[in-house]
Amino acid sequence: MVLFRRVLGDVLRHQRVERGMTLRQVSAGARVSLGYISEIERGHKEASSELLASLCTAMDVTLSEVIREVSHQVALEEAALAPIPLPIRTEAVSTSAA
Repeated sequence: MVLFRRVLGDVLRHQRVERGMTLRQVSAGARVSLGYISEIERGHKEASSELLASLCTAMDVTLSEVIREVSHQVALEEAALAPIPLPIRTEAVSTSAA
């Protein structure tokens, strides 16, 4: 099962690191405790829509970009977890008498 909060945390961390920002910088910009942001990035806490918007603003990334990336990552994980159907081999059964 894919956990949305874990994927969201991974995407947020990636966005932060890609911008060369520390947790402290994002914390100050979003006015959210550093510990809480860390919990979100590790997938341990859920982020409300208001909190997510604050984090995006602090990192100068659009909410739609984050949601798009989360959606893409979730789709990849779902595909990886999907069962692979195996072909069923059917052989003709002969009913003629020898």
